[in-house]
Amino acid sequence: MSDLLNQLALAASKPGQPGVLFETADRVLQERFGHKLFTLLAFHPESGEVERLYSSRPDAFPLQGRKMMGPTEWGARVLHKGEAYLGRSVEDIRWAFPDHELIASLGLGCILNRPLVWNGEVLGVLSLLQEGEGRYSEADLEDATPYTSLLLPGYLKLKFEAS
Repeated sequence: MSDLLNQLALAASKPGQPGVLFETADRVLQERFGHKLFTLLAFHPESGEVERLYSSRPDAFPLQGRKMMGPTEWGARVLHKGEAYLGRSVEDIRWAFPDHELIASLGLGCILNRPLVWNGEVLGVLSLLQEGEGRYSEADLEDATPYTSLLLPGYLKLKFEAS
């Protein structure tokens, strides 16, 4: 296991969850993939909304902010089918997200989304955004898989507490 994956795995054993796990993920993902914005979104299938559980830029993307994504084409792919999404350009972001103008205003031009899936159910989405276009690749999308899986305990804790 790589050192970064090991750091993320060990973070789950520390007190202060899920915050410690999510903050460690921010640092580890920054080192591995680079990002100007990192968010973790929870999916609420009953409303079709996603809710921010973590944001590396709470000034622009505050926690608990919600947006309707379930009934969109992006939502059909990522939230309902559990497929990853790679947006390589500003146009790809415009296609996928209603807040594309805010995203573009921060100079962000590419996005990597990995759904967090447990027992066949999409619990949420890991989202990395970078400046410029074409900064993430298909290989990055695949390489993000184990990092995403290591975030599941944090999501399950929040889901359990909400029930």
